[in-house]
This record gives sequence, structure tokens and C-alpha cells, in this order.
Amino acid sequence: MTRGLLRLCRTEALKPKPGNGSGENLEILSRRSVMGVRGLQGFVGSTCPHICTVVNFKELAEHHRSKHPGCTPTIVVDAMCCLRYWYTPESWICGGQWREYFSALRDFVKTFTAVGIRLIFFFDGTVEQDKRDEWVKRRLKNNREISRIFHYIKSHKEQPGRNMFFIPSGLAIFTRFALKSLGQETLCSLQEADYEVASYGLQNNCLGILGEDTDYLIYDTCPYFSISELCLDSLDTVMLCREKLCESLDISLADLPLLACLLGNDIIPEGMFESFRYKCLSSYTSVKENFDKKGNIILAVADHISKVLRLHQGEKKLEEMLPLGPNKALFYKGVASYLLPGQKSPWFFQKPKGLVTLDKEVGSMSSAPESKQEVPMCTDPESKQGVPLCTDPDSKQGIPMCTDPESKQGVPMWTDPESKQGVPVWTDPESKQGVPVCTDPESKQGVPVSTDPDSKQAVPMCIDPGSKEGFFLCTHPESKQGVPMCTHPEFKQGDPVCTHPESTQGDPVCTYPESKQGVPMYAYSEYRQGVPMCTYSESKQGVPMCTHTEFKQKSPLGADPEFKLEAPICTNPGIKQEDLVNMEPEMKQQVTMVSDPEILKIARAHHVQAESYLVYNIMSSGEIECSNTLEDALDQALPSQAFVYRPVRQRVYSLLLGGGEDGASTCPTVKEWFVYSGNPLRHPDLVRPLQMNIPGGTPNLKLLWLNQDAGIQARRLDALLGCFDLSSSREELQAVENPFKALCCLLTYLFVQVDTLCLEDLHAFIAQALCLQGKPTVQLVDLQLDYIDARAVQLGSLLVRGLTTLVLVNSACGFPWRMSDFMPWNVFDGKLFHQKYLQSEKGCTVEALVEQNRSRLTKFHALKSVVCKACMRENRRIVSRQHWHSPQPGRWGRQGSGSHRTSSGYSRAGQGQHWRDQGPGKRPAAMGCSRWCCFSFVLLLKPGHPTSVWASVGVSR
Repeated sequence: MTRGLLRLCRTEALKPKPGNGSGENLEILSRRSVMGVRGLQGFVGSTCPHICTVVNFKELAEHHRSKHPGCTPTIVVDAMCCLRYWYTPESWICGGQWREYFSALRDFVKTFTAVGIRLIFFFDGTVEQDKRDEWVKRRLKNNREISRIFHYIKSHKEQPGRNMFFIPSGLAIFTRFALKSLGQETLCSLQEADYEVASYGLQNNCLGILGEDTDYLIYDTCPYFSISELCLDSLDTVMLCREKLCESLDISLADLPLLACLLGNDIIPEGMFESFRYKCLSSYTSVKENFDKKGNIILAVADHISKVLRLHQGEKKLEEMLPLGPNKALFYKGVASYLLPGQKSPWFFQKPKGLVTLDKEVGSMSSAPESKQEVPMCTDPESKQGVPLCTDPDSKQGIPMCTDPESKQGVPMWTDPESKQGVPVWTDPESKQGVPVCTDPESKQGVPVSTDPDSKQAVPMCIDPGSKEGFFLCTHPESKQGVPMCTHPEFKQGDPVCTHPESTQGDPVCTYPESKQGVPMYAYSEYRQGVPMCTYSESKQGVPMCTHTEFKQKSPLGADPEFKLEAPICTNPGIKQEDLVNMEPEMKQQVTMVSDPEILKIARAHHVQAESYLVYNIMSSGEIECSNTLEDALDQALPSQAFVYRPVRQRVYSLLLGGGEDGASTCPTVKEWFVYSGNPLRHPDLVRPLQMNIPGGTPNLKLLWLNQDAGIQARRLDALLGCFDLSSSREELQAVENPFKALCCLLTYLFVQVDTLCLEDLHAFIAQALCLQGKPTVQLVDLQLDYIDARAVQLGSLLVRGLTTLVLVNSACGFPWRMSDFMPWNVFDGKLFHQKYLQSEKGCTVEALVEQNRSRLTKFHALKSVVCKACMRENRRIVSRQHWHSPQPGRWGRQGSGSHRTSSGYSRAGQGQHWRDQGPGKRPAAMGCSRWCCFSFVLLLKPGHPTSVWASVGVSR
């Protein structure tokens, strides 16, 4: 078994003690995915164990309090790194032992609270685009692991050992809510959590970071502690010292980000600098024979940094010293990703101060006749005459000057590359940048100019007071006043610009031949083309438009850079763009799918406080992801959860992005990175919203999120049921007591969507939820199963993913239900469900399923009646498995209202696609078609065409 990051340097104090729970978990931790810097984890454990120090959190906290009186010792916890450590239950295959897991979390929190240590938990809130490839790589690897797990289950009828451990579905999502219910401060990141963890630890003088990611050895932040080495009984663990690491490698702390990128990390692919690393190794003279190959490579790269690159630090750019090639921008971004707020890298080239060079001519000094002060001079290469220089306060470089004839003051000059003549320069008071000027013959005032790249002539410019950017001016034929212009990249002609009366920013204007009216334009930086814009009357913000080539209608759009697909966009006006080196996730300029800043602010707050799930991701970037689920790729009868719950998500998209009853037709597609069998994850699935069917119409988000009037809660519930397309069952579901109300809603949706579910499955789901209420945690721990069934494993995961979908819907609809009502520790237990499933398969009576409890029996029939009646309303009759063995069509292909009930792509309620009719990776529609997947209504994109078409496709497996 793998024993963690630093098992070699572990002392007796850290050895697990019998019966301590967490110590035993250290013994059986499975293989962890490599996180952070490639090879560094093994290098630290085998080559540099001296950088690891055994420490005690209680002692560290006491020392911190004495050093910082009145300051509570705080540990920042990278929760995503700790999930495996926290999940101590022996059973993990059946869908999760949630009561046991909640108990383990409570013990973890209590242990630190008892010694006066405050915990701050961070969760990943999104996957950054730079790390998408690595995310996909890990998901595909997990798919292979899951295939081996199901092969083992079918062969041995038992749970695999911990060497094949796979965390239960939804563990990260529900851990957030578990910690919040335990009173812990829980935050969700706006980018990869490791950056925000390191930043928080540095800025708040924290005791340290608790996690399992070698990136924390690279960040220059507070101390880093290993979660895998933590002994909860004694609070001993291992601290990894980055200063000692630098000492061992003979580099400085500022060199660590460079080293990390040269070795490869989550942003820089490991193979990008493979040849460079081997070149370093070949020239490395201190190769240690007793070290492994990767260890020697790390030593060799560090040696190259300290002995070769450092010689030219500050004189040469990295691309002049390293084989960056076309990967220069990515490499610089990788290095910058480790720089926390306020930090700078010495490896980012900065021109030396005090050195003035102009066309390779050496400067001299001259005295100004009036000021009697020495003024730097340079020699003009054309006229061979001396030209005064002024020093730019920011760049510290010399700039040629000329003397203004009226003010007698020196004015900076700019040399026209064509005429070789000096032109006076106007200096922007904020940007401090010089802009060439010409003298207006009427006003006698200098007007900024720029050189037209085609005509090579100087063109007057106006400076936008908001953006501080210059726009070309043309002279209006009537007013004789300058009008800003933009240059159309195709025709090379200047287009007028209009200035928005509130934003004070100029927008290029195009004139429509029909209306003869000017319409503002939006310039896409990627395609360098101008696109007309429409201005919303309420927000006064411009949104790009496209004109459909066939209908000549203008509609709002944004350009998806990968698929050229339309999507409304707006720029959050409250977010400023920051320098690459000082990137902060909250301050980057952001293009969002929703233009209402008030709604976005609320969604963002819920996201950061870990009170919602996926809502802000949908509204901000229009891109979401879902990791692996324990699903059997060879089971042709059960669909992937990605398809089962997609119609629900589609209605949520309509609610969040549509803004009205016809919102589904106007709001954009959402990119879904969902893992399912057959999906190579090369591109996201582009999923269109579905119009909702809600009595009284679809309410807007301000009504659902902000309105506190009486009766609004009922509208929120209508929206929630509308997302599941169960508005017709509102009264029956409302009559169900908590916490079974949400469960009945979910079961009804499941049985309507998945026609291979039978009556025995329903009995097992209901019976386990009822029996769970009266069982103590210790009884669930002791529960033993006769054997493990592969189908029951997937059903357990399918239900848990449904509970995470409920979290999404409840968040989007303004929280009509309490989150606790569908937390799994209140309604689901993996082993208990598996037991009830096996009993139901054997034909046990309902009385036996509810353990001969009359009260449970009464509730069982009531809940079953609600689900069956709601399904019948959707023409879905739930039958026993025994009916499938009759001469009638089999379980994969019931006729009539069975598997073909949504062949048109919509359910009988008029909403949503059945899972059999959805996109790539879906399962066969009939047992006789086991070699075929029929992809109905797949979103296709014609190359070079902005519009999408729907088509039916058949693909052989």
C-alpha cells in the first residue's frame, strides 16, 4: 500500500495507534493523483527527507499565541486534498457511508477546536482553462480505474481493497455543507483553490496550510503541513520546509516558480521541456548514483538555474535563455501563477535603470540655457545633431524633446518611422504614455495623432476619458467636428464611433443600409472584426449582435472562441483588469453570461460562501464540469447520470440565463464537461436550455432571490418543481413530510426518466431512507452485506448525483427547501441501500424491508403511493421485475409508452429529452441494438458557420 508523501521520514510519534480511527486510515490510504510539480513529491520523500520536520500543532499554536497575542492560530485547509484522509469508513463502493463520514468530520473539527486552532476550509470552485488538459487527463485515468473496479466486483462479488479506493460521488460537494453545519468557515474559490489558499495564508498571518500538493512548496507563503502524515490523536504531522528545499538545491525562494515550470505542473505539460531537462542532466557533473533518475533531473535543472541562468538574470529575457518557442506565453503565465498579491519575480525581464540607448547611439550631457541644469543629450542618427532628452518617470528611459515656441518648455518628441522627423508628444496624465500630436489650425491646440498603418499618414485622435485609449477622428461634413472612427479590418476604412452618454466610452458605429442609422460596434480581439452592438434599455450596456445571413435579424451574441457559437456576453463593470504578475482572481476582467450586476453579485457571494453549487459558474462563464461517477460502462440498461439529469440542468440554464418565458430561445448554450462512458473529453458538450413549464410563467431571478413578500416562497417551489418538470405533482409532494419530500421528488423524476428501473428498485430506495432515520451510526458501521451487486453500486451513485442536482436546483430557485432535507446523511446510506436492494431482489416482503416496524410500513406505503401516482400522471407505470421475464418485451425495450415515449426528443409533458435520445455516449435504446448507439437530436456545428443544426446520428460502437 502507498503510505503517503513522506513515509520514509515518519517517526514513532506519527505511527498510527490501534483503534484511533484516523491513524488506521493513514495505513490504508490509496494512491493519490499526482498534484503540483512533477516528480517533486517523490524527490522530497527519497532524496531530501531532511526538509521534513515532525511538528505538533498544539505546540505550534501555543508558540503562535505567545508571538502574536490576541491572534487566534489559524490553519488554512485545502479541503480537496483532505477528502481521502477524511473518508475513513471501510465501505466506499455502495454510494457512501455518509453518517460515518459526517461523524469523522465532526471529530476532526473538534480535535483542532479543543486546542484553540481555527480552521478555514477552501474548496475548488472551478477548473481554470490552463488546467483543463490536466483535469481531462485525470478524469480519463479515473475512467480506467472505474472499469477495473466493476470488473473486480463482477468477478469477486465483493468490494475491492483500498488499493483501488475511489471516493464516493459528490463527496466534495456535500463536505462543504457538512462543514458549514458544523459551524466551520467554508469558502469556495473563484479559481483553482491552491492559489487562494496560499494567498489567504500569507495575507492573514496563518499558522500554516494543511494539504497534500507540492505546489505549496513553491508558493512563498506560510508553512506547509502534510494532511497524509497527520495523526489526529496526537496532532503530530510533518512540516515541509521550502527554505531547506532551496538550500538543498542551491537556489532561492524566488527561483522555485521557475523550477516548477521547467519540471512541469498542472499548467505546463511535463513533456514540454523534456529534452531541455535531459540536456541539463547530461551536463550535470554531480549525478548521484544512489538517487533515482527523476531525483537527478531535479538536481540538474536546479543546478542549471543557479549556475547558468542566474548569470544573465535581469540582462536577458527567459526566452533568450530557455527553449520556450511558441510556449512563451504559457510559460510566463505558469511562473506568474505562483506569484501571490504583491510579489514579483526576478525572472521577469526589466530593463536596467539609468541606461539610455537610442538607435545604438551613446548619450551625452548638455546644459539647458534657462534652467542652467544639465540635460541628457542623444545624437540623432539622421541629422547628427544633439537632441535633449527627458527621463520617463516610469520607464526611466530618455525621450527626445523639442522646445514649445509659446511656453518655451521642453516637450517630449516622437520620431516618425517614415519621415524620420520629430513630432511633439502629448503625455497622458494617468497612463504616463506619450502620444504624437499635431496642431489644430483652428484652435491652435495640439491634437493627439496616430499613424494609419496603410496610408502611413498621421490621423487625428481623441482620447477616451474612461478607457484612456485613442480613437481616430474624422471630420463630420456638417458640424466640422472630429468624430471618432474605427478602422474596419476588411475594407481598411474608418468607421465613425458613437460615445455612450453614460459610459463615456466610444463605440465604433456601422451604418445599416436599410435604416441609414448608425449602430455601435463591438470589436472582437480574437477575430479582429467589428460586430454591431445593441444597448439594453435597462442596463444601458452594449451587447454584441450578429445579423443572421438568411433572416437579416439582429440578435445579441458573444463569440465562443472554440466553437464560434453565439452567446450573450457583458463585461462586469465593477471588475478591473490587473497586470499578469499581480493576478488576483477577484480582479481579473471577466466576461459574464448575465448582465445584471446585482444578480451576479448575489450569485458570487453564495458561491464564495459555499452556499450554492454551479450557479455562479453558469452565470459567469457558462461552463461547468462534473467529475467521475461509479458507473459501469458495460451496463447497457442503466444510463449515465450525466444524461439522466441533463434535462433538469437545461431548465436551470433557462431560469438563470433566459430571463423570461421565452428565455430558452434567447439564452446561450452552456459548455458541459461531464464524464461519461465514450466521452473523450476533447471538447465540452454544448447544451441548450429548455423552456420551463411553470404555472403563471417563469419568474425572474430578482423575484426569486430578492423578493421577501408573502407568497414568494410558493413561486420558488413552483420554479423548483418546474426544473424537474413535476409541476403537476405539486400537491402530492407538498403533503410529504421532511426530509422525504425532496427524496420523493427525485425518485419520481428518476423513474420517469429511466424506464429500466423497476418496482423492486423503488422499494429499496424508500425502505433504506425510512430505516436510516432510526439507526445510530455504530449500527450502520457494523452492517454486513452478503455480497456486492454491480447494478446496485451504480444505482447508489445515480441517486447521490441526483441529490447534488437538487442542490443546484434549490440554489438557483432561491432555496425553497432546506438544504439539510437532501443531505445524504439524512436520506441515504450506501450499505443500507445495498442491503435493501439485495433483499428486494430476493423477493422479501415490504414488512421485512422496513424491519417489521409498523410506523415505517405506513410511511412506506404513503411514499410509494406519491411516487407511483406522480409517475402514472406522466404515463410511466412502475412494474415488478417479474413482468420483464414474461413473453412481453424485455427490460431494455418496453413497447408503447416505454422506451419510445420520448422519441421526439421531448417527454410527454412537453419538456426535456429522454436519456436515450441525448448526445454522445448514450446507451442503446433496445436490447436488439446492443451494437449501436442512436444519438438523437445532437447539437452539430457546421465548420465556418455560426448557426447550429439538430440532426440524428447513428454510431456503431
